[in-house]
Amino acid sequence: MPVQFDLHALLQMEGRKRATLINKVAGYKTANLIGTRSAGGVDNLAIFNSVVHIGANPPFLGFILRPTSVERHTYENLKETGVYTINMVTEGIHREAHRTSGKFPEEVSEFEACGLQPWYLEGFAAPFVADSPVKLGLSFVEAHTLACNGTRLVVGQIEHLVLPEDALAPDGDIDLEALGAVAIGGLDTYYRGVKLGRYGYFRPGESLREIP
Repeated sequence: MPVQFDLHALLQMEGRKRATLINKVAGYKTANLIGTRSAGGVDNLAIFNSVVHIGANPPFLGFILRPTSVERHTYENLKETGVYTINMVTEGIHREAHRTSGKFPEEVSEFEACGLQPWYLEGFAAPFVADSPVKLGLSFVEAHTLACNGTRLVVGQIEHLVLPEDALAPDGDIDLEALGAVAIGGLDTYYRGVKLGRYGYFRPGESLREIP
């Protein structure tokens, strides 16, 4: 028999259990490290599972930031400098990436504390993750506070994209499985991505076209 919860039951649930459940029911989410640098020159790195595509022309990405009722170094830094990086988490660095979820003091760099190396692009004031195969440098565009719970949708424009040449197909597709990209379930569980299939644009009445 399935387990069923109505809103009242969810709100009565113990807080940590409810957070774990609601964070996981949406399924797999992307795992990314967002890198920033403070105005004082301290590099910051934090893991996020909420990066989403906003548009391709111009190229915009967004992510959800929890309420800034407490210190949010990522948001404070990107607002000060206007730039930040988004870096793919892979199997090889997922343990180190998870450590960045800890609450480190502002003067401590998560790169050093969590065993990850920064990589810098000349003329760009935010650090990338050296061991991440897909590195994105973004400029801050806008932020929208959601009235329902005070979280923020932060939108940035891609200014730089760095990835291995052999992972990029002629049509722009990226082989995420070959890169070792991982997904997050909830806030604490990491999964390997396995390709099941790639399909062309579907038109009703036509057969599903598989792309090799």
